[in-house]
Amino acid sequence: MKQKAKILFIDVETSPNLSYIWGNYEQNALSVEKQWNIISFSAKWMGGKQVTKCLADYRSKDSQDGHLIADIWKLLDDADIVVAHNGNSFDLRKINARFVFHQLPPPSPYKTVDTLLVARKYFFFTSNHLTDLGEFMGLGKKIETGGFKLWYDCMAGDKTAWKNMKKYNAQDVKLLEKIYYRLRPWMSGHPNLGMYDDEIVCPKCGSDNIQMRGFAIASSKKYHRFQCQECGGWGRTTVSEKTTKPIVNL
Repeated sequence: MKQKAKILFIDVETSPNLSYIWGNYEQNALSVEKQWNIISFSAKWMGGKQVTKCLADYRSKDSQDGHLIADIWKLLDDADIVVAHNGNSFDLRKINARFVFHQLPPPSPYKTVDTLLVARKYFFFTSNHLTDLGEFMGLGKKIETGGFKLWYDCMAGDKTAWKNMKKYNAQDVKLLEKIYYRLRPWMSGHPNLGMYDDEIVCPKCGSDNIQMRGFAIASSKKYHRFQCQECGGWGRTTVSEKTTKPIVNL
């Protein structure tokens, strides 16, 4: 099965704000000395290789993320669908903020799948955190970072810390992809992959290995219903079945 839609998995890590405060506990910032920026990203095309980069990978010694952001922009500009965990609220909005900062135009429009929203909508897991979902499904978990120290050491230029940050970031995307595949059959609002194909295919995974199974009944029409034999998801034809029975509207 050749995937015709370009689907991108992505995760970003950001630096903290550097601020002046009076105390240590629940303080309001008196002044922000330096605002956050993106320090690392990991991305993988469905069926393709994974790329993970951090600020230390670029020649510029400046802590700004211009070259890194340009690489992210190119990926999003080429994507039809972008998958991220909490992406709609965090990753993609953070990325957009840096696009604006660096005066980049919006990338070409893409659809999104937020696995956090999917987990909340269709299930009642004990926890919807990426690592907890991975452990619950037997798919693995996030890498332990040791807390804020990893970010602090990266900001201090520690090469080992940057290496560990990239490992942490890369594992998040590997776990994200596995969780996406497990949840995908349940997603009624998944972008319709049939729109990228001329044949009748599964709207969720794009497979043409489908089995017709009854009808999907709408208020005044019915459609042939099918189940994908690859991912297990359900779909229906886009053309309604003709009927000679009179339709009664309530």
